[in-house]
Amino acid sequence: MTFQYWNKKMETLPRPELEAWQLEKLRETVKQALRAPFYRKRLTEAGIRGPEDFKTPGDLGRIPFTTKQDLREGFPYGFLAVPREEVVRLHASSGTTGTPTTIYFNAGDLKRWTGFVARCIYGTGCTRADVFQNMITYGLFTGGLGFHAGGEEVGMLVIPSGAGNTTRQFHLMRDFGTTVVHATPSFLLHVEAKMREEGVNREHLKLKRAFAGAEPYSEDTRRRIEDLLKIDVYNSYGLSEMNGPGVAFECQHKDGLHLWEDGYIAEIINPDTLEPVRDGERGELVLTVLCREADPILRYRTRDLTAFYTEPCPCGRTHRRLCRIKGRTDDMLIINGVNIFPSQIEEVIMAMGEVGNNYLIEIEKEGELDRLTVKTEVTPETFMDDTRPLNALKEKIRHTLQASITCNPRVELHESGSLPASEGKAVRVIDKRPRDG
Repeated sequence: MTFQYWNKKMETLPRPELEAWQLEKLRETVKQALRAPFYRKRLTEAGIRGPEDFKTPGDLGRIPFTTKQDLREGFPYGFLAVPREEVVRLHASSGTTGTPTTIYFNAGDLKRWTGFVARCIYGTGCTRADVFQNMITYGLFTGGLGFHAGGEEVGMLVIPSGAGNTTRQFHLMRDFGTTVVHATPSFLLHVEAKMREEGVNREHLKLKRAFAGAEPYSEDTRRRIEDLLKIDVYNSYGLSEMNGPGVAFECQHKDGLHLWEDGYIAEIINPDTLEPVRDGERGELVLTVLCREADPILRYRTRDLTAFYTEPCPCGRTHRRLCRIKGRTDDMLIINGVNIFPSQIEEVIMAMGEVGNNYLIEIEKEGELDRLTVKTEVTPETFMDDTRPLNALKEKIRHTLQASITCNPRVELHESGSLPASEGKAVRVIDKRPRDG
């Protein structure tokens, strides 16, 4: 598989030819997966003998779903499909339950992954003339090294600044003329707040673009970052089980994320019935990786909620686009029987100009009932000694939230900079309810 930054033939391939490509790659991937202990057992139990069983795209449905729990139970080498000596890198998730999910790459896998990330970066208009500051965590997390290699492949000057240390980030931006940054949306908002605090003159910086990912965020948050930092913000989607960044990305039209279907097969299912949803209907994204030999993963339930766009993109690419990720099925909060996604709350408060860049959602028990409290910072101009405007804003937020989430929250207003700021993935929800409650 040879990559170019703009592979017009592949990226604009007619749908029938693209689906034929996917079917051939699926056969190769199934053949490779059968070399892994987990899939050798799982596929055999499902009556799948080999790649010859896949004659049409619909045959993909014969493969059982793979879950994060499967990956944990297969730790450390249950999904490895090549000799250990051929593996040149591993990445791992945080392992919040005690067992991480680990992904392996051989040399060819890394080249293919780098090619997809470079394709994403180039699609936003970046060139070798850009200076790219990668303000994301390096190490076992895929986002750091994934974007780093993609930026180098495009030919940009890459600054591996990592996350945190905001003052040093400003020095690097000024000294080297940074034009592009990569960070979580919460850290980009933190950067803007620190700019004001430290008196950094935005006009002295050359920033043009930012790649934002690693955590869900709303369109209102994107607009806020763009307005505050005066840059174009591009939405990025990836997950370590599918290599990391480079699964899907916005082009310059910023109208949905192009999912690279020469590297991944995407399905969207109803998370309750496990049946496919209609095009344009929101559901859970299921992905099959077609570009990794060392560690193939078939029909992985991402838990991410999205939908396919039904209209073509003006850029001419034929690969299907994903709508902005609304959240995860396991992020959903149940408050007194009402299903609420944190993204619904963010959409409301980030649309209000008086609200600051940081917020926190807390849930606790009061007797037999759940109590939802939304804490949000307000702008310095709004936080004054006169309590009347603050009380009016608090009531406005409460009323708007109640209309959106059909739940009556408490609202607390805080001075700018007083809530805990995050330099990595933001912790927006604190659930204090007893686990058995």
